[in-house]
Amino acid sequence: MRARKRFGQHFLSDESVLQHIVNCVNLAPQDRVMEIGPGRGALTDLLAGQAQEYRAVEIDRDLVPFLQARHPSVEVINADILSADLNQILSEGTPWRVIGNLPYNISSPLLAVITSFITEHPQRIADLHFMLQKEMAQRLTAQPGSKAWGRLSVMVQLRFSVELLFDVGPESFTPPPKVDSSVIRMLPLDEPIGVDPARLDHVLRLAFAGRRKRLSNSLKSLNIDWSQMNLDPGKRADDVTLAQFVALTDLIDSAPQGETEIE
Repeated sequence: MRARKRFGQHFLSDESVLQHIVNCVNLAPQDRVMEIGPGRGALTDLLAGQAQEYRAVEIDRDLVPFLQARHPSVEVINADILSADLNQILSEGTPWRVIGNLPYNISSPLLAVITSFITEHPQRIADLHFMLQKEMAQRLTAQPGSKAWGRLSVMVQLRFSVELLFDVGPESFTPPPKVDSSVIRMLPLDEPIGVDPARLDHVLRLAFAGRRKRLSNSLKSLNIDWSQMNLDPGKRADDVTLAQFVALTDLIDSAPQGETEIE
């Protein structure tokens, strides 16, 4: 079975990397698992027998019969994870553990889908282990003051604790991608930071669109009263923490009507 370019398929084939992932996930017999994009089932081979329940969502219909024959105990769902009914797949009960070697072209939209699901259904997902493009992993785990710190970093860390576990070279895949990859662990926060995500996202888009500008310039359209903020308006977005962005958003939320306009 050849990898299909239109699905962004790069099958992980390095046994040492596969085992490293298994060790990081560290399944327990009572766990329920959803695997995104099992492909040829290399990771499924090592994990399926360790969990109480195992579901695999695979978009490539040609791989589904192969996976079903190879793993009769696994429920293989032929669907696009971006449009699949997660409420049905990740059913109530023991929180699910989600794993996947993600096609790089769906990483951002999938994170948005997962975040929305967790917001609506807290306690449904225990943790997530993903293989991503290394650059994406760096953005998700970035801290203020680094070049990778940006809108995506803030929006994801608003809901998750994110840890970079290890890097993986192109030679570990068939066919090899043109970039390095990384494995990350994401833990949903027990008490997500309370803020209007739409308003926060608007503030972040303005701030990072001119990331080399001072906040007083990049956020000029918001008419912020900086005297109410314990934040230097001369700072650039790269150096502003998540908590400070939340405080900015809260200040805008509490501004008198008509003083601030957010589209």
